[in-house]
Amino acid sequence: MPGRTLRKRNRSRIIGATALAVGTALVLAACGSTNDTGSDSAGGGGTGKVGVILPLLTSPFWQSYNDYVPKMAKSEGVDALKTVNSNSDPSQQITDINNELNQGVKGLVVAPLDSAAIEAGLDQAERKGVPVVAVDVAPDKGKVAMVVRADNVAYGTKACDYLGAHVTSGKVVQIMGDLASVNGRDRSEAFRSCVKQKYPKLKVLEIPAKWESDTAAAQLSTLLNANPDIKGIYMQAGGVYLAPTLQTLKSKGMLKTAGQSGHIVIVSNDGIPQEFDAIRKGEIDATVSQPADAYAKYGMYYIKAAMAGKTFKPGPTDHDSTIVRLASGILEDQLPAPLVTKADVDDPKLWGNTVK
Repeated sequence: MPGRTLRKRNRSRIIGATALAVGTALVLAACGSTNDTGSDSAGGGGTGKVGVILPLLTSPFWQSYNDYVPKMAKSEGVDALKTVNSNSDPSQQITDINNELNQGVKGLVVAPLDSAAIEAGLDQAERKGVPVVAVDVAPDKGKVAMVVRADNVAYGTKACDYLGAHVTSGKVVQIMGDLASVNGRDRSEAFRSCVKQKYPKLKVLEIPAKWESDTAAAQLSTLLNANPDIKGIYMQAGGVYLAPTLQTLKSKGMLKTAGQSGHIVIVSNDGIPQEFDAIRKGEIDATVSQPADAYAKYGMYYIKAAMAGKTFKPGPTDHDSTIVRLASGILEDQLPAPLVTKADVDDPKLWGNTVK
């Protein structure tokens, strides 16, 4: 998510958790191979205050996540939440983490703004023996009990395949996120690579928008002036890019609904209600539903387990996801994130259709 790259601290560390089999362990079935170590209960034995660090609240996606947090905390038995909003500022996020630690939280659920910069906050938590679960964005370095995230490489690939199937040749635009975030890097590289390998007749034009709506609007306007023959757009975050993209197209007389001559095929990421409405209207064609509800649910699930000293292993879960070990050694629970089109946009199981 949004952020500016800070200087990384040159400190090597061993990341990851080793699962020890204990006969009396409380097995957490959703984690596949999860065991209670019975000795590493740094957070507080599964109880105590949990701090939740939000990256921003200007996006409908993060507004929805914020609404889900107290509900999922209650369902998972996590009490006394302390929630703060870092307002898209990586430096402020580190300060927020430190403030929460000084107030005595026993666990932290953090949505990192900057994959590198967050290491400083993770180091602070580790020094105090407070476990951390990262949501949405994986850190480049630092100790976390689990990353709760969907496969962002798949986001870019799904968008590429949809555009490739509906735009046979011509120019397509990729409105990218912040490349200081692993999400922006994964989506951008996956889309770019997929187009090159599978759809060579497409020409990709890129807008580095840093998860900023104003930047997206301004650069898209300039790009469309020079390239009025654009045939497709991939927005990496509907929460911040949907409204400015549609408004920019409308202002130029280029917002044609699906089926009309001149319609620009648009694929998004997030799965917010506004995207679903735009799909129904034919203004955009598809989105990847990033699971705001599951992010909140399993953020709470894993922090409670980590506070009780439990560790995890790679493998399938009982909630249709897979825990994988990243190249850094960090474990990540990759939650399902389906592509949504007009054919299934009204599916009541999609979180975007349950938000009031």
